[in-house]
Amino acid sequence: MPLPRDAASVFDRKNTPLMRLVDSVDPQRLAGPSPCAGWTGFDVVQHLIDTQRDFLQKAGADMPDPTPTVEALGAPTAWRTHAEAVARQLADDTLAERPYETPFGTSTVGGAFERFFGFDLLVHRWDIGRTAGAEVVFSDRELDQIEESVAGFGEAIRGEGVCGPAVEVPADASRQDRLIALTGRDPSAPA
Repeated sequence: MPLPRDAASVFDRKNTPLMRLVDSVDPQRLAGPSPCAGWTGFDVVQHLIDTQRDFLQKAGADMPDPTPTVEALGAPTAWRTHAEAVARQLADDTLAERPYETPFGTSTVGGAFERFFGFDLLVHRWDIGRTAGAEVVFSDRELDQIEESVAGFGEAIRGEGVCGPAVEVPADASRQDRLIALTGRDPSAPA
């Protein structure tokens, strides 16, 4: 049976493993450097909150005020507060199905959220895991989604603030390591 494709269900499938990870890791470990140059694990979580919130507000969503922050609430509570608000907004079909212009053409708010922030939810889950010393293993479905995103973004993936240059990996590297390397991260770097 195919999985539900509505925006809230798609978000839930990516959010649930991220939330479990953020809930389970030692918060002190998130204070350390992440694979994203110049960012801690806390910065990665806040980046997810800020970028998703900004996108949804511009699309007409009613997000809670003030913005949940890692500094004020801690990573688990800040992420959970934010994610619950995102899920409520994406469950509203009048918002999720609203047409939305992207650099790649017309989509919907839910479709654009999935294309751009679905990729972030997966790749930054790996970043957070690496920062905290927790292994993140993607499912084949998740690896397919990362691969499709990287291919679909084309050269835009190398734009400022997106992903750095691809990292070389050995020919016998796992599929996950090859895809992580395509996003400019070194899968062999110590956690």
